[in-house]
Amino acid sequence: MLSYHIKNTTFNFFDERKEKEMKWQKLDNTAKIFPVIASENLTNVYRISVILKEDVRPEILEEALLEILPWFQTFDVRLRRGFFWYYFEKNKKKPKVMEEVTYPCRYLDPYANNQYLFRVTYYKKRINLEVFHAITDGFGAVNFLKELIYCYFDHLDGKKTTETKGSPSEDCFLNSEDSYLKHYKKQDVKGYETKRAVQLKGEHLKGGAVGVVHGMFPIEKVKEVSKKYGASITQYLTAVLIFSIYEAYYKAKPNGQPIRVNVPVNLRQYFESTTTRNFFGVIGVGMAFEEREYRFEEILEQVKQDFKEQLNKESLEKLISYNVSNEKKWVVRLVPLFVKNIAVKWIYRNSIKAFTTTLSNIGAIQLREPYADRVENVTLIMGASKKQEVKCGACSYGETMTMTFSSVLKDVSIQKVFYRNLANDGIPVSIMTNGIYYEREEE
Repeated sequence: MLSYHIKNTTFNFFDERKEKEMKWQKLDNTAKIFPVIASENLTNVYRISVILKEDVRPEILEEALLEILPWFQTFDVRLRRGFFWYYFEKNKKKPKVMEEVTYPCRYLDPYANNQYLFRVTYYKKRINLEVFHAITDGFGAVNFLKELIYCYFDHLDGKKTTETKGSPSEDCFLNSEDSYLKHYKKQDVKGYETKRAVQLKGEHLKGGAVGVVHGMFPIEKVKEVSKKYGASITQYLTAVLIFSIYEAYYKAKPNGQPIRVNVPVNLRQYFESTTTRNFFGVIGVGMAFEEREYRFEEILEQVKQDFKEQLNKESLEKLISYNVSNEKKWVVRLVPLFVKNIAVKWIYRNSIKAFTTTLSNIGAIQLREPYADRVENVTLIMGASKKQEVKCGACSYGETMTMTFSSVLKDVSIQKVFYRNLANDGIPVSIMTNGIYYEREEE
């Protein structure tokens, strides 16, 4: 499993003697692309939600947010446009906690929301943290959200007041280095795969709607099934996803293109780092299909092979080298931002076509006691949009794993086949949705 939890390790990087007000900060290597490509049709926003066992008190949640925000340089920023690059500047405004009134993972306009690049919303028992990928990845978001939950419960229980100066928990991470630059080694490497993959197309939901389907199942059961196949949980889920796309979508309109899944990888598991900024890479997993019937086991073997070839330190070092080397070229550094933007958009449009969908598994979310017993579940939603119609997010909490599809397409055949395939492997699945598809049926 690609987990963001670092076992048997405790760090506390908070040190008041070293705390200084950050005036400005460079974007990390990966972050530079997101302000260029982000739009209503490609939001690059993801959501991690914590479902409590009682209704949320919004005024208490806002108190907690205002208390912890100064600890996190990664979040306490606004985006600014320079002549050569975008950069972050300390945001002196206050963020607001709002009730959720729209679809998840909507575009985060850098000039709205008091110029913050994240938003905290709530709905009944659910607390949502939505993050623009320019500021951090899943590790950094989980790290921030855990502190928010701890502080919220402390304020709720009267252990803190607005005058009380708190401090981060012992297992909080506050390091904000650019780990891409730290672990960069100059190498001769090739770029990303650009061969076009199957693209999921169909009639879109109207009014900018995003359909969400959560499938929840026992984590021990999926571990058992994955072990039976000799695979990790992420390998197994990726293979089921590819097989489901093959059954529900590809077989009806084969075109010889491969089904390829973009799988984000937490690089902290392979390189010494606890940065709260972005530090992830992506691997491409999948296969092309000929005109014959394929079994699930064939697909899984190809998935396992792709993971073996790409998910190792040597391959990931090459990935870092390719990304950072482009940034370091003196010609690139001297090119004005508006020219860089044109080039980056063109490169991204070509590279995104190499993937059919994305599956991000942020692994096991673990909360400290006594807070853990007050949380029912945690979910991850990836921001689907008209340029990435279907995306998948997975995580586990306690005894439950949740695999979530977010989609802007009316058709839900892939989702249905995916959960049916899990059930066929003996994994019981409970389904929850945001009601979008029921509303469309009534229309």
